[in-house]
Amino acid sequence: MPASYGISVSAADTKRRRSKIPMWLCLCFLASIVATQRCAAQDRERGDEIVANLAGGRVIVHVARDKIVFAAIDQPVEPNSIPPRVLSIDHSHIGILLGASEWHLTSDPKPVRLDKDFPHVPGKNPHYAGDPEEVAPDLDVIGVAFLERLRPLVSQLHHKIEFKPDEALFEVVVIGFAPDDYGPEIWTVEYHIQQEEIATRGDFWQTRLLRPRFTQLYPPEKHAPKTLVEIRYPDTVPGPTLQQLIQGNDPDIEKLSRGEPKFQKVWENIDRGQANKAAPEAATDFLRAVLPLIAEKAGFVLGTMTEGGFDWVVPPDEPVEKAKEDKNQPPDAPTLHRKPKP
Repeated sequence: MPASYGISVSAADTKRRRSKIPMWLCLCFLASIVATQRCAAQDRERGDEIVANLAGGRVIVHVARDKIVFAAIDQPVEPNSIPPRVLSIDHSHIGILLGASEWHLTSDPKPVRLDKDFPHVPGKNPHYAGDPEEVAPDLDVIGVAFLERLRPLVSQLHHKIEFKPDEALFEVVVIGFAPDDYGPEIWTVEYHIQQEEIATRGDFWQTRLLRPRFTQLYPPEKHAPKTLVEIRYPDTVPGPTLQQLIQGNDPDIEKLSRGEPKFQKVWENIDRGQANKAAPEAATDFLRAVLPLIAEKAGFVLGTMTEGGFDWVVPPDEPVEKAKEDKNQPPDAPTLHRKPKP
């Protein structure tokens, strides 16, 4: 038996070492099994590695008189990029999703989309204690709902992600009307990650999703000018903002405005920091006319919001997902789905 394992043992030592040889062989054999299983486990984990598709582009919001006009322009981040997608969060808010809003497992051909099957968020989540000095409870609920959907996906990232510490993996632009007659509001909700290399497992990283960061973009501080709000993902997207083009007297937009009196008035409102005084229909038509100039050949969507609901001016190519219906929700509650023509 020993010879079959390549072990040479003299006759004089056979009796003395007989009890040690099987133990040594067993230890080697067990070590081999453990190493093999560990490699196989890592291979399985790497084989099921999850990949995120990023949505890049620009979001432009004009809070006009009694109406919010919003647009999203698709500017791909990479070859497999997806467009910014719009989600109806609740009866008074929409979300425009940027960054890692679509995920693919190599073992599953069906992607996981964060704009699909979003849970209804009727009130404060008792399992999470938000800081009332940081963010209103209704926004905290929205932030946590995305956190819970994103966390199990992010935990499957086991390779090094080249993101800057201040760069968000996923971002939601929340647009709508706050409760208690607070009025129009615009927030960004950013989700960042932390990674740690597991030294005992080779090139293997543990990825952790951090609590969301909330930034209020509208309304501005008291007495501050009320201008257009523009968000870009990533923030390295080149070019001036629409506000900068207007204040810089861009020749194409100036020509467009001078050719239509109602556009000229909207131009003046925005330029003077009084965008909130622009007539709602004129503001909608103005942005509809300007978008082809600044988007060039890129795709875009355009919609409007009032406290009574949402409507599309330039709808997306596919139906917009809304939060899972609450059975107690009234049938006439507003929706982002296209309204049937009578």
